[in-house]
Amino acid sequence: MTETPSFSRRGLLLGATALTAVAAIDAPASAQGAGGQIRRITLISAAQASDPQEFQAANLVAQAWRQLGLDVEVRGMPRPQLSDLVWRSRDRWDTTMWRMVGRPERSDPDELVYNLFHSSTAETGFNFVGYRNPAYDAVAEAQRRELDLARRRTLINEAQQLVMRDVPYFFLVYPQNVIAFNNQVMRRETVVDQAGIGQRNFWTFNGAEPVGAQRDLIANAAEALNAINPLYISGAIDSWVTDLVWDRLMRVGPDGLPRPWSAESVTTVNPTTVDVKMRPGLMWHDGRPVTLDDVIFSFQAPAGSEAPMYRPFVTNIAGMEKRGEDTVRFTLREASSSFQTATLAKVNLIPKHVWEPVLARLESSPQNAESHQEVEPVGSGPWKVTRFRLQEEIVLERVANHFAPPKFNRWILRVVTNTEASLGMLRRGEINFLADYRGDPALLQNLARQAPQIEMASAIDMGFRFVAPNLRRAPFDDVAFRRALMTALNRNLMVQAAWNGFAVPANSHVSAALTAWHLPEAHRANMQEARRMLEEAGYRVVNGRLHYPAGRQETLQSLQ
Repeated sequence: MTETPSFSRRGLLLGATALTAVAAIDAPASAQGAGGQIRRITLISAAQASDPQEFQAANLVAQAWRQLGLDVEVRGMPRPQLSDLVWRSRDRWDTTMWRMVGRPERSDPDELVYNLFHSSTAETGFNFVGYRNPAYDAVAEAQRRELDLARRRTLINEAQQLVMRDVPYFFLVYPQNVIAFNNQVMRRETVVDQAGIGQRNFWTFNGAEPVGAQRDLIANAAEALNAINPLYISGAIDSWVTDLVWDRLMRVGPDGLPRPWSAESVTTVNPTTVDVKMRPGLMWHDGRPVTLDDVIFSFQAPAGSEAPMYRPFVTNIAGMEKRGEDTVRFTLREASSSFQTATLAKVNLIPKHVWEPVLARLESSPQNAESHQEVEPVGSGPWKVTRFRLQEEIVLERVANHFAPPKFNRWILRVVTNTEASLGMLRRGEINFLADYRGDPALLQNLARQAPQIEMASAIDMGFRFVAPNLRRAPFDDVAFRRALMTALNRNLMVQAAWNGFAVPANSHVSAALTAWHLPEAHRANMQEARRMLEEAGYRVVNGRLHYPAGRQETLQSLQ
């Protein structure tokens, strides 16, 4: 990583702006062989106040692309609106800032390798950019079946190489998750560091011990939540709540490996047969017992069209049957190297008596289960919802009779969309766990030095930040265009200017935090090479604006 300690973030941004101005003056102006002018490109980002890192990175991206002759507008908007536009209107946007968060079950790369880019998830699933490549599909499917570790690693590397070649994402950074907590409220030794996640995780939220009289663990969120829904894989913050309210058969431990959770034991009978023995006495938050029928229903529900995000994790299940009073046998279509992590530790257990009638109603509706919000969410986890306002605050209460009861009485999440305001609340004790900080880490370091009760920690995330181009729309449907735009991006500059050094440059959808799986790549930003690549592909700059290759014009579809 190139270090630039003598430059401030503001200086780096101003320098990049100056380069843009120079490039616009020096741009070649030859109309020979030029097609239609490329329209203004809109780059959507989170609003500056809620995510200054992302917003600044978006401006750096726009500045780089302007040097190629593109007209780029950065448009900030609240995260729920951004997610709704990108996720539910897949043909109406050009490109967007996006992030894959470090969920524990992503410690096995299957979810990232299969779910992000397999063509089966392009219409309603995680492949929201619309990437389709039969060769990639074959590799993604093969790595799931491969039980030999070395051969599977070769397939994962091949998947990364295909993505590097086809550029369905413009990778930026693997961020460091920066958190802070009040050691006069929670015992330092009980704040858990989870591999590829950091200290903000289920094991901390559920196992942290209070030091004094304060029995509320109060965290912050930098943006409003989208939903509290066990069938909707929503944003990072939503997942913190989901993890606490809904149990799973297994959970990924702090060491990154799956371990039984609601299951008392998980036994591999043979490569395609797995027996799960349930813990006794499990209860839903409405007082009804968790049954084997509930367990089977929880894995059947995502198989239909009503829960498309979870469908990839259950498609390999050929059947389930009850064996005795406490065991469910899973029969798989094919051997799976990631079944425990990517399915048993991924799928939330949901009550059949609550969700079966909901899914039945949705069968004749244009909506699916992802848009359904329970008035009173019912899970079986160690925390239950007592009240929630997605734009303001979530309050969870300890479930005392859970097999792993929390140490605090309440878990409170306060939505604070202004980064500076969240620091002030930490200083005043209005929050005691700074879970979502996207500002300048130096400001938090200064606060920790001034206030000994505030401890700061950081860890490289197994997730990543990137720019997502819409491959359904010109000009992003052209791989040569995408390769040139990726070559123009200075990821080392992103690390320093937008993340103040608290990140590492990203090159792959398998994070550098997953050291056993990550495929390194030497990448250097090269604006001249990016221009050459565009020219070689037939693009021309005319009077400072980039044009399509000869004979190609904007279409009505690309202008919607």
